[in-house]
Amino acid sequence: MNQDTVKLLRECNAGIKMGENAIKKVLPKVKNRELKRTLEVCKDTHAELGDRTHSILLESGEDTKPPHAIASAMSDAKISIKMMMNPTDGEVASLMTDGCNMGIKSLSKYLNKYKGADSRSRQIAKELIASEEYLNLGVREFL
Repeated sequence: MNQDTVKLLRECNAGIKMGENAIKKVLPKVKNRELKRTLEVCKDTHAELGDRTHSILLESGEDTKPPHAIASAMSDAKISIKMMMNPTDGEVASLMTDGCNMGIKSLSKYLNKYKGADSRSRQIAKELIASEEYLNLGVREFL
């Protein structure tokens, strides 16, 4: 496996973990059934993509990359503070929109940066972007 493939898969895996963690933190606060379903679909998609990235990396003798500690801590703090101050579905939608936008931007950057990555890893990154776009669109009505 070439280094661009490894790096792209590691970045995808780290982003997946960030997204899953954020969704898990807000799900218990969600009141609207449709919003909850949208979040659960995205969480399940992230989990499936995470399993695929992890499996491919392990097959090749590579390890995963955890999310950056500072970014993870900042995300957790932002979610906790915002949900404590305003525990509404609108706040959940706002937090998810911010996270999706960052995820789409980061993943697009990595797709462009790691041009030598194999087609399988590029497809995973594209599926992850599509999942983020799905969630981004799905929460808009709750803003």
